Amino acid sequence: MKKSSKLFSILLSALMVGSVLAGCGSDAKVSSVVDESSSKASEVSASKESKAESKEEETKTDGLAYKGEISMMHFSTSEESEGNGGSDGFRTSIQKWKDANPDVTLNETVLANDDYKQKIATLASAGDLPDVFLLQGMNTKAWAAQGTILDMTSIIKESPYYADYNQAYFTPFTDGDKLYGLPALTGGTCTVVVYDKVAWKAAGFDKFPETWEDVKKADEYFKANGYEDTLSFGNGGKWQANSNFLSVIGDRFTGPEWFQSIIDKKGAKFTDADFVSSLKFTQDIFASGIFNDNFNVVTNEDAREYFISGEAAAFIGGNWDVSYISATLKESNEEAFNNMGFAVLPQPEGATKSTNSQNIGLGYAVSLNAKLADDTDKLAAATDLAEYVTGPDFSTYVAENYALAGLTKIDDVDLSKFDQITQDFYKYSYVDTTACEIYDSYVNAAVWDVLNTEMQGMLNGETTPEATAEKTQAAYEQNY
Repeated sequence: MKKSSKLFSILLSALMVGSVLAGCGSDAKVSSVVDESSSKASEVSASKESKAESKEEETKTDGLAYKGEISMMHFSTSEESEGNGGSDGFRTSIQKWKDANPDVTLNETVLANDDYKQKIATLASAGDLPDVFLLQGMNTKAWAAQGTILDMTSIIKESPYYADYNQAYFTPFTDGDKLYGLPALTGGTCTVVVYDKVAWKAAGFDKFPETWEDVKKADEYFKANGYEDTLSFGNGGKWQANSNFLSVIGDRFTGPEWFQSIIDKKGAKFTDADFVSSLKFTQDIFASGIFNDNFNVVTNEDAREYFISGEAAAFIGGNWDVSYISATLKESNEEAFNNMGFAVLPQPEGATKSTNSQNIGLGYAVSLNAKLADDTDKLAAATDLAEYVTGPDFSTYVAENYALAGLTKIDDVDLSKFDQITQDFYKYSYVDTTACEIYDSYVNAAVWDVLNTEMQGMLNGETTPEATAEKTQAAYEQNY
């Protein structure tokens, strides 16, 4: 295969999970509102007229008393929706709600993902959040403590869709026994190996290798046969090594109980030997030469272009990358599209706690500003919006159009109308693999900012796994 020059700065809307520090400080007025929010939510739920009698009539939201303005901020831009089923479904559901509620003016602020994270953190710090917004799981505890986000426990449990919610998705948006958001968008993996089945067959593998030693063997073949890279990866945003790699590798070394203990503050530490081993393995494998040598500079968008162009035999990224790669290849190179395969990360030597795992979840929730508790009618309208864009209409849309899953369970998803690649990825995501947690959906940004920064230096050889673990543990003890 002929080499081609690498493309730099392809797109600038990468998911920058965990790199923005949450603001500190508490507004006394807002805090007092939060204390009252649970009872206010019950009052709202009782006052709302019932929604449509069937899910087919869900867009009928007659009876909203509020006729004013609602502000909403999210990152489902029109550009993002072109290659992302969750964003397309979210935008579609918002528009349907607006059409069904012409007396409510929904003022949307829609930013690219990186810009959104920075802006929403600034607004949270100032106690000036929009009425409705997307809450990242790792910010839940801090923003709840600040009193800026509404306790939605009663709203959620009294929702007409509650029985159909996938309860596991609520964990990142929980603080104690309180719920602070309705998990939004689609449940997708953050870690999948996308590979060219024909290329790996030529290298001697009928499927993607199950061990890293076999990947290294394949690397010899690819380097001798015109490929520039065996695996392409981008960590230019600093979050990718955490979200797209370490969350899974860490699970392989520590098992799920360790991370649950981190979340619950039950004694696990980032300096524990198994977690340090996962950091050491990560450092070693990225130094092995099987990845593009500029992995710490380019973004995941850049790295997936290496796979699309045929320079790399495989790519490691998330479900949003798969959506983009699939759409691009289907239009430009149907043969390459049909040759796409999906695999979990190979098992590291010495990792014995988990196997066949990949991290999946809903990293964002539709959350409400705590100040809405002061206006029952406005809160009812905002609640109606939040329930609608996470409810059966949204989940049915993404299931039928993209074979994706949302918060609300949809039975009997018909995969037969989808192409084989879509069916294969659905099975990878929801059927054939073991789910593990996405690290930076939990804890808080102050911890992950330290880990992500230290890991980037670690992968450059500027620091050690032990030092990385120690600094992360210090940040954890100080900020969580």
